[in-house]
Amino acid sequence: MSPKPPEFLVVIPARLGSTRLPRKPLADIGGKPMVIRVAERAQQSLAQSVVVATDSPEIQAACDEHRIECLLTSPDHPTGTDRIAEVAQLLKLPANTLVVNVQGDEPLIPPELINQVAQSLADHPACAISTVAVPITDEAEITNPNVVKVVLNRSGEALYFSRASIPFVRDPSTEQSVTHLRHLGIYAYRADFLQAYSRLEPAPPEQAEALEQLRALWNGYRIAVHTATEAPPAGVDTAEDLERVRRILGA
Repeated sequence: MSPKPPEFLVVIPARLGSTRLPRKPLADIGGKPMVIRVAERAQQSLAQSVVVATDSPEIQAACDEHRIECLLTSPDHPTGTDRIAEVAQLLKLPANTLVVNVQGDEPLIPPELINQVAQSLADHPACAISTVAVPITDEAEITNPNVVKVVLNRSGEALYFSRASIPFVRDPSTEQSVTHLRHLGIYAYRADFLQAYSRLEPAPPEQAEALEQLRALWNGYRIAVHTATEAPPAGVDTAEDLERVRRILGA
């Protein structure tokens, strides 16, 4: 008998302001706003509930229209994690509740990936966070600072995240034994960590790399990393991305 999957909820932070693609969460994809498409994908996972967290009454109205649960949160949150922490507080979630953060610009996210990141956190009870990585072999990706890399320990937990090419291969003869991993921006958290996160000061490595997950490592929290076999379809950052998603969804 396979083990019972963990109980978890999905929270989708959706901020109306976007510099590269204005009003991105409300961008139309086949008659539905993008944030609704994301929520519908998340509803195909094993999540007990799916909640959109926004600073925008317009996004809240769109969710109400499509019967998607939505909570209006502070407009002052510096990160999506802070917004999710407010949701955990509003919902009075018990300390060990698993909360999966699905980005509001991922309308093609595979529901199974959501399940996997929740399962990974359930399988690592000493970890406060879980996330996902995929192997990469393309040298251009390995050296690209826009591609975040992660190095794991033998237990599948993160040692460090970086925009640099880690691990750096000093001796080319050892390259065959090295696996480079690209970090994907999906997370699961325990609710008590979310409450603690909002009180943590930004960490020097976080500020240097502009990677907020380094704040957790700096403060001694452990991050489990599920290694997936392949990357999910890319999210939406630009107008060109939006057209690509519309074509894929026949919209």
